[in-house]
Amino acid sequence: MVGLSGKGRSYFVSILIFILILFIIIGPFYFIYVKEQIKNNTIKKEEYSFKGVISFWDYPKTNTQTGSRYGWILKKIKRFEKENPGVYIEFKPLSRKTGHMLLDTAVDTKTYPDIAPVATDMRIISKGLLENVDKFMTEEEVKQYKTDAIKAVKCKGKIWGFPYTMSTYNLLLNVEMFNERGIEIPKEGNWTYDEFVETLKKLTVDENDDGKMDYYGFNAYIGVNDYSLWGILLSDGGEVFNNKGEYIFNDSKAISGVKRIVDLKNKYKVVPDDFGESSEIEAWKSFYKDKKIGVYPAGTWAVNTLTKAYESGEGFEFEVANYPTGNREKTISAAKVTSAYGIFKQEDEEKLKMCVKFLKFLSKDEYQRSLNEVGVFPVKKDIEKIYTGNAKMDFVEQNLKYTKNISNPNWNITQEYFYSQLRQILLKNKNVKEALDQAKNKIDTYRSIKKE
Repeated sequence: MVGLSGKGRSYFVSILIFILILFIIIGPFYFIYVKEQIKNNTIKKEEYSFKGVISFWDYPKTNTQTGSRYGWILKKIKRFEKENPGVYIEFKPLSRKTGHMLLDTAVDTKTYPDIAPVATDMRIISKGLLENVDKFMTEEEVKQYKTDAIKAVKCKGKIWGFPYTMSTYNLLLNVEMFNERGIEIPKEGNWTYDEFVETLKKLTVDENDDGKMDYYGFNAYIGVNDYSLWGILLSDGGEVFNNKGEYIFNDSKAISGVKRIVDLKNKYKVVPDDFGESSEIEAWKSFYKDKKIGVYPAGTWAVNTLTKAYESGEGFEFEVANYPTGNREKTISAAKVTSAYGIFKQEDEEKLKMCVKFLKFLSKDEYQRSLNEVGVFPVKKDIEKIYTGNAKMDFVEQNLKYTKNISNPNWNITQEYFYSQLRQILLKNKNVKEALDQAKNKIDTYRSIKKE
């Protein structure tokens, strides 16, 4: 080093070594900090110029502690608006019973909102109505999602929305009814169909000997977007659609699965007389409030609802079990496993960016961890065990792998036609084969008309 004495050169080298050591020690922590800040969107990679209204429709997410149906999501909206002055989220609640019809009408009349929980709806995706969001997701962000969650929003290799929650359906057992009749809870939540039926028979009781049953082994709601019965309907290996998207639920395996449901009413008589006709509220009330039903199928949300009721002294002791196995020899459930938000086509690129920012905000890690408040599961790999100490929810989460996600552009109309025929079978107006063939004819006709 020209111009430096030996002592000066030594001092300079010492300074360089000190800086190098400091960098080695502190450097990794700095990069971890920066990475975390980027992940949490506190370091802005781009400016957002949009100011205005974003319309957002969503189904209820019932808080298991307060009972509020929309309070959980409204809090998130309020916080986002506060962090983004000039941006307003116009929220419209959808009911579980009629929400799908409202969305269908909006799609057909092109009056849809900016954002809705439709990113797994193949009917809407196939119409080309959603924004492809690949360009807004880094490879690292995609990898954060569970495989089944990201798969649910993919079509033809492209991503059409942001996964948000995962859930399934299971059987809920009134343990107090089981104990009163000396019936064992199925070991590890597993049983065959024959064991299931024998249990339901024992739970069906005429307590006052008046010739009318006071308690029944089983009850369920039958309606569009409710998957309560599909764990039994598919238990003999039936499939609703083939790989081409064609409806095939009228073969021998389908007939066998449907008979298993019909026999509960017409052969074994272990369900109420209005089975298949009662409303969702009436069916749930017979189990939850009236405590007249031994086994009831419901979505993941119901576990926390029953837990809260029991802890408050108003409910009953309960357990969770799998659907009974049939000829498939493995338990199966069906549900819209992954819920995901999609963004309908936007003309304003800046508004589109703000929609993306909002959906990324909703799927932040802290909000994924708080999904235990609404009784569902996170879609991100690193968010685990949000139900610490809750063995029932741990059981449900482990059994997500047994849940079949039925995805088809015509799924909603398929359910309407199928359930209509199933009710006719339960009322003994048609035999199983006749009804399933008629359902297929109607569904095939609808599909062919839609293609024209």
